Amino acid sequence: MELQKIILYYGFAPVADPEAVKLWQRTLCESLGLKGRILISKHGINGTLGGPMSALKKYVRQTREYPGFGKIDFKWSDGTGNDFPRLSVKHRKELVAFTLPDEVQVDRSGVTNGGVHLKPEQVNKLVEERGDEVVFFDGRNAFEAKIGKFKNAVVPDVQTTHDFVNELESGKYDHLKDKPIVTYCTGGIRCEILSAVMINRGFKEVYQIEGGIVRYGERYKDKGLWEGSLYVFDGRMQTDFSDNAKVIGECENCSAPTNKFRNCANLACRDLILLCDTCAELPANLQCNDTHTRGRSLSGQVG
Repeated sequence: MELQKIILYYGFAPVADPEAVKLWQRTLCESLGLKGRILISKHGINGTLGGPMSALKKYVRQTREYPGFGKIDFKWSDGTGNDFPRLSVKHRKELVAFTLPDEVQVDRSGVTNGGVHLKPEQVNKLVEERGDEVVFFDGRNAFEAKIGKFKNAVVPDVQTTHDFVNELESGKYDHLKDKPIVTYCTGGIRCEILSAVMINRGFKEVYQIEGGIVRYGERYKDKGLWEGSLYVFDGRMQTDFSDNAKVIGECENCSAPTNKFRNCANLACRDLILLCDTCAELPANLQCNDTHTRGRSLSGQVG
C-alpha cells in the first residue's frame, strides 16, 4: 500500500464566494479519495486531510493555485489510512469559532491585525533575552494542555474557542497586558485570531509561533521549551516529537502518568477521558458521568 500521510494547513485570504470554493474543494478531495475536514469562510481555508501521499501532493498543488492560497504552509505527518472516517467540507462564518467574525482583518498576505509571527528560533531568542518576563499563552482548549504545553505556560480555563472572549474580558489576565505574550496552538490558526482578539483588548506586545507547536516541535523535538505530547484532532489523538517526550498527563482514575485520551463509552457524549492503559481496561472507567458537560470542541479542530 502506498505511504499514507496527513496534512494540516490553513490560509487566510479573502474568499469572495465561499460556497463555490466549498464545492470545488469537495469535488477535488472526492476525485483524489481523500478524507478529513475542511472549513471555508470569507477569510480563507482551514483543513486537515489524510490519504496516499501522491493524492495529497496533487491536492496541495491544485489548492495553491487559488488566489491567496499559494503561501499556505502544509504541515505533513505520518498517517495510517484510517485517520478520518469520512470527508467533511463546510462553509462557516469563521475558520475558528471565536464568534467574532468582524474582528479579524484579512488581505491576500493573511491576517493584518494579529500578533507578530516568530519562527521557533526567534521564540527561543526572545526567552533568552527577556527571561521570565515572557509569558506563553495557550490558545487551545484546556484539555489539550493536559498532555503537553510550553513550560510554565498560562492555560486558560476554556472548553471551546469562543470561551476565550469571556476569559480575556474577565480581568484575570489584565496583569499580563504589558508583558511579551507568546500565543501558541497546534498549527497556528487559532493564534492568528486569538492574537488579534488580545491586541483589540489592550495586550500591548503579542506574538504567535509561526507554524504553531507543530513547527516548533519539528525544530527542537523535546530539547526546547515544549514538554509532553501534542493532542491532534484525528484518529491518532496524540503524537510525540521524539522518543524522549516527557509524559506530563495524569490518569483521571489513579493519577499514573499517561498521555492517552479515550472516548467516553456513551456514543452520544463527545468527551474524552485521560486514562492509563491499566485503568482503560476496566469498562467502568469509561462510563459517562456528570462531569461530561460540553466535551470536545471541534471549533479548533485543525490548528
